[in-house]
Amino acid sequence: MTLQFFGRLAGVLALTASLAGCIDMTMEIEVKSETEGKATTTSVMGADFYAMAKAGAASEETKTEDGFCQEAGAQLTENADGSATCVLTVEGKFADLDVGNDGSASFTVVSPGVVKVAFKTEDMKGELGTEGQDEETKKMMEAFFEGHAITIRIRGKEVTDTNMTLSADKTSAEVVIPFLDLINGTIELPDELYATVKTN
Repeated sequence: MTLQFFGRLAGVLALTASLAGCIDMTMEIEVKSETEGKATTTSVMGADFYAMAKAGAASEETKTEDGFCQEAGAQLTENADGSATCVLTVEGKFADLDVGNDGSASFTVVSPGVVKVAFKTEDMKGELGTEGQDEETKKMMEAFFEGHAITIRIRGKEVTDTNMTLSADKTSAEVVIPFLDLINGTIELPDELYATVKTN
């Protein structure tokens, strides 16, 4: 899995539906200046599925960069309950954050000290569709994905405009997207998710 949002989503799916469904993901973009930011991607995998993923990663035949927490620089924490948390943080110039190389994210200076961060949603809307799958496979996917979600959060000194949910202190905006809504095609998303953030 890569830091790119949609790339990460595809990487999770590549683990097979059963492993993908046990992961909750949060991707946070913090705008630090007109040119720099920090991207933090956190993935949490349940105990039963982490044991399966860990066993699979032990085999050289199945160990790839798309495995759970296999990215360079990723920090893996094995929790007391058997679950695992993977955190990948990249900080620097927007172009170096490895976010949106696929065109899904953009950073635009709209006025001095103000940056708009936007995520295109077109690819996401069709990413997890079960069209063409048999009923048994569809029900299995729905069972594994139930209760899990993707959270996108944009943070900064002050969010001045957004079409996501604004925090009480106005320092962040986020949207939580249930996997099941993506699978069932019931998600209603705008063409882009965005937040405009003051940097000073």
